[in-house]
Amino acid sequence: MKLILDDNGRSLNFAPLTITRPIGELRVGIFTNSERWEKLIPESKISYITLNYLQGKYPSDFDGIVVNACVIPNKELAEAVRNIKSNEILKFDGGWIAKEGRGEICVDYKGMPPLEIKERWDLYQKNEQILAQDFNIITEGRKSELLSDTNQVVGDPSRIFIEKGASIEAAILSPGNGFIYVGENAEVMEGSIVKGSLAMCKGSVLKLGAKIYGATTLGPYCKVGGELNNVIFTAYSNKGHDGFMGNSVIGEWCNIGADSNTSNLKNNYSTVKSYNYNTNKLEQTDIQFMGLMMGDHSKCGINTMFNTASVVGVMSNIFGAGFPPKYVSNFQWGTSGENFNFEKAIESAENMMGRRDIQLTKEDRSILKYISDNL
Repeated sequence: MKLILDDNGRSLNFAPLTITRPIGELRVGIFTNSERWEKLIPESKISYITLNYLQGKYPSDFDGIVVNACVIPNKELAEAVRNIKSNEILKFDGGWIAKEGRGEICVDYKGMPPLEIKERWDLYQKNEQILAQDFNIITEGRKSELLSDTNQVVGDPSRIFIEKGASIEAAILSPGNGFIYVGENAEVMEGSIVKGSLAMCKGSVLKLGAKIYGATTLGPYCKVGGELNNVIFTAYSNKGHDGFMGNSVIGEWCNIGADSNTSNLKNNYSTVKSYNYNTNKLEQTDIQFMGLMMGDHSKCGINTMFNTASVVGVMSNIFGAGFPPKYVSNFQWGTSGENFNFEKAIESAENMMGRRDIQLTKEDRSILKYISDNL
């Protein structure tokens, strides 16, 4: 079965994260949506309807069922999509979920209501609900590995699932009403305190004495320490030292310098303004808690202080005294507005990726070159 994940015209709503990927590749809960569909419909083959310059890496296949990439599928919805008939469009609550062909025959979906993401802050705000749904998908009919007796569990141990190869020692694990998922070869180092929900994907690491609470996701091979509250790390990114980060989403191949901190609440407790990629200016939101949104390959030096609702684009290197601007565009060197030379930026990215024995592909380089020249 071919599934085509359609950005549905909302790509800029999730920038800077979607400057380098389709909406279907955003991580929330445990999975990306492409991974989620592959779990729910194992025979599916995924392609994308997304921004033109991304299609070298994320190609489109127009012969298949088109799926709204902003909808988070559950088991019932996946079954409804599997059974969609020729020329049908599946709708729910005024929006569309999936369509076959021209979608001229309207069918109302009547199963368990699906979750939907519409703005970038939905990723952390809905992470608790989506993580719970994903936990059930990935653990159904399976048995967790045993937890070492050096650890202390507070609450229901059935809400903790440990994959083969994971290492957890001398930690306090409290799932509460949520869940704790520790993926294959992930590691929770000694002294860590986890208040669920938490998803640790393959190869991710909690450093010594880390404090995690609020629904938090560590994507594959991320390494984090310090204090995290309701944060998503996409993949291969690091926050290895002390410092607070809350209500934030970090892309791939990012690095947060030691003792850096992110404000997630204004001193007057009011709602925040944040950069809007549709209007290219700061816009008022109705959100009170918002930390840092950082695009792929961006980094900050030690002791960086991010204001509430800060946005950092792709491949920027932030350093210097004082607070960085609330919006830092793509390919910025420091905070003075100086451009980060493309070849030097690529060299920096390759140096970081080489430490994980991964190379920048020609498709990735093409995307980054487009961003450097045009965005």
